[in-house]
Amino acid sequence: MREITPVELKQRLDDGARLLLLDVREAEEIAICRLAFALHLPMGDVPARLHELDPDREIVVYCHHGQRSAAVVAFLEQHEFANVANLAGGIERWALDVAPTMPRY
Repeated sequence: MREITPVELKQRLDDGARLLLLDVREAEEIAICRLAFALHLPMGDVPARLHELDPDREIVVYCHHGQRSAAVVAFLEQHEFANVANLAGGIERWALDVAPTMPRY
């Protein structure tokens, strides 16, 4: 499974990369902190809504710490999504490494 660090992701975004950020956390987590440019699709909804995702697009999946998103990345890879990555450390590490003023939980 491919992983990308928050710093690497921030650099890619700053460079204009057209990738999809997929937030697989629950609504109550999104209410605390979120990345405005990410698509929110709770982990449990991914199988039923798989058709909404483009298997040819680069996708970076994240959750709170990276475990749920790793499971979603594995699921996507099993369904012919070849260009997916897990955000190492999730939004928690994003807050620590990239956005220190972001609320944490």
